[in-house]
Parts: sequence; C-alpha cells; structure tokens
Amino acid sequence: MIELIPAIDLIEGKCVRLTQGDYDTKKVYNEDPLEVAKMFEDHGIQRLHVVDLDGARAGHIINYRVLERLATRTGLVIDFGGGLKQDEDLRVAFESGAQMVTGGSVAVKNPEVFFSWINTFGSEKIILGADAKDRKIAVSGWEETTGTDLFTFIEEYVEQGITKVISTDISRDGMLQGPAVELYQEMHEAFPELYIIASGGVSSIEDIEKLEAANIPGVIFGKAIYEGRIQLKDLERFI
Repeated sequence: MIELIPAIDLIEGKCVRLTQGDYDTKKVYNEDPLEVAKMFEDHGIQRLHVVDLDGARAGHIINYRVLERLATRTGLVIDFGGGLKQDEDLRVAFESGAQMVTGGSVAVKNPEVFFSWINTFGSEKIILGADAKDRKIAVSGWEETTGTDLFTFIEEYVEQGITKVISTDISRDGMLQGPAVELYQEMHEAFPELYIIASGGVSSIEDIEKLEAANIPGVIFGKAIYEGRIQLKDLERFI
C-alpha cells in the first residue's frame, strides 16, 4: 500500500502552492496551515510533508513556529524541509517537532555536512531531497539547476547510507499533468532497497493508483487536493 503524504508549503506562515517552483506563481490556499493539517488528520492521513519556502530562499529555517504548532496540535508524523543548511537549522527543526528532515540543496553544495547528519541522526530521520529538471539536480528552491545527474547523485548517497529519498520532477510540479511514473519506475529498478517518495504532478486518484501499481512506496501531493481534483474521502481506501 502506497503511503500518502500531503504537502503544506509555507510562505509567511500561510499554506501556499507554487507552479514549477516559481515564487511569482504563489497562490495562498489557507491562512492557517493547522486547519489544513487537521483536515488531513481527520481523514486518516498520518504523514505530512512541510516545506519552508521562505527558508529555501533565505538559506536558513524561518517558519519553525508554524512547524511547532503543527507538531504539537496534531498527531501527524512530519518531515520538514526548506532552508536546512547548518546544524543549527536541524536542531531547530527537530526541537520544533519534526520527526524527519529533508535536505536537498545542502546535499549538493555541502555533502560533508549532509554526511554528518546521516551519521549523527541516522537514515530514519534524514531524507535525501533529489529534485530534478530534465534529470539534472536543482537546488535553492529550484532557482538553480546543476549539471549533476539525478541517478549519479542518488547513488552517491545510497552508498553513504541514505534509505529514503523524495524526488520531485520539477517540470511537472504544480502542473496537474500527472507524475513521472516511468522515471520513478526506473529509479525503483536502479535502487530497489530505497524508500522512494514520488512528488510533482499528481492530479487525480488514478495518478496515485499508477504509482502504487509501479511499487513506489510513497507519494507527495498538494495542489490536486487544494484545487479539488482529489477529494480527501477518496483517499481513505489507500489508508
């Protein structure tokens, strides 16, 4: 059974979504992210993916107070990402209630720091963020594409002990045109031991079914819920 992981993206403490990581496309869906999180929890959801978009842009954690509210006032297991660059950011995230953190840019730009996090906290708590455009890794809130190959990047971290990866196909993120199922299938075949969480493009229940049929362990989705393409009650059969 595929794990359902709705996303709450934060700008100025509000629940927003972007299209393809472009901050100019910001759309506010709810002023109160806690209201959204409780709605997910009421329908049996157990996980939550929280992204600090202000933090991703600034290069350090910003929306930790919101994280604290979500963690203390729901029972959701939260993984938190966006702007985690230094040990201090990680300390704040964990102290604010995150059970897991996702590191993307730091894994590209400061691999030694990311390696130390894996060694210190263990692979259960540290998730690799492998976001890509045309199979090349993108960082810094996706405002910067590197020349690093997606599969080479993942392989390096699998060798370092990473067991969970969130991979977003940026070209599909927020487009509601379906996820890159073939890409995730290829990833699953290349790294069968990896807990792969697909992200980007989910537009319908059928998209989730396709990922489940491809044996992808987890899926992140956001805009499809906020735009009414997926009804929360329809997700209950996956839980």
